[in-house]
Amino acid sequence: MKTSDFDYTLPEERIAQEPAAERDGCKMLVMNRATGSLEDRIFRDIADYLEPGDLLIANETRVMPARLLGAKRGTGGAAEVFLLRESFGHGETSNTAAYWEVLVRPGKRLKPGAVVEFTDSEGTVALTAEIVDWVEDAEKGERLARLVTEAYGTLDEAMHAVGHTPLPPYIKNYAGDEELYQTVFSNREKSAAAPTAGLHFTPELIALLKEKGVDWETVELEVGLDTFRIVDEDDPEQHRIHTEYYTVPQRVVDAVRRTKEHGGRVVAVGTTSVRSLESAWDEEAGGLRARDREATSLYILPGYKFRVVDALVTNFHVPRSTLMMLVSAFSTREHIMAAYEHAIEQEYRLLSFGDAMFIV
Repeated sequence: MKTSDFDYTLPEERIAQEPAAERDGCKMLVMNRATGSLEDRIFRDIADYLEPGDLLIANETRVMPARLLGAKRGTGGAAEVFLLRESFGHGETSNTAAYWEVLVRPGKRLKPGAVVEFTDSEGTVALTAEIVDWVEDAEKGERLARLVTEAYGTLDEAMHAVGHTPLPPYIKNYAGDEELYQTVFSNREKSAAAPTAGLHFTPELIALLKEKGVDWETVELEVGLDTFRIVDEDDPEQHRIHTEYYTVPQRVVDAVRRTKEHGGRVVAVGTTSVRSLESAWDEEAGGLRARDREATSLYILPGYKFRVVDALVTNFHVPRSTLMMLVSAFSTREHIMAAYEHAIEQEYRLLSFGDAMFIV
């Protein structure tokens, strides 16, 4: 197995630069995971493929206003700080001060000791970020920073005053409603990127599915930037996937058990839901176990045995990414590559704002 096995030619014009006019009106490519057979449908047609007793499980995390644009104290040079995750155990924290792992630009000028200031719309310094240490991926711009606000009552208020919802780097000039990069069921702001398979659902579609007897539950995985990164190593097994934190409540464990007992299918909405559910599997107990913000570095490659998930709603992914490897593991590499070739020929819109696949 080589990383190049999961590569494909992605035409730039096929990268969706804005959301679909209607969330559930986008295209949906339905693929049988065993045979590779394909059907072209519209996303709201997903109701035709779900039966009473099936269980949809989505990632309810919300994207943080993680992109902070400011100036380096002392020089005034432009600087960007991208929030990845809060980091604990480094020193005193409060409502107005905390440590975060961040990405910085320009990395060469933002070394430990540098301070970046962020001003709000009134010109007040709402937030400062002091770079306090290097982290493991320092060469890629990662740092440990201490965030402080003196002008606002909480860091959360300050972040919302100066932060922007981050979009993937392949979305170039979108200036529309940032809320369209959030799912309609999003909850706590914990992620640096959206769980994009969930973007296609509307409240009306969810209600329709529930009326049909399809159950709906949510987990939480704090999505990091690995979702945008390609695998650099020639051997994918040499790649190191970053740690992310996930929560699988007891109610989800109970719902999965009921579904399996009655012959229903567990349908994961997105690869982050897959990783949450499969990470929560307890091999010794032979079942799912509730988890509360536990760490996972689960890396799913072809050959992986899925314990929980029976079907998958997903988007089309970046070439050579861990997500291409995950969906190939859920079916086969040959079926996935054929599906992507079909999608490109049929002018599907790909990646985060793009169309959907339903692998059944």
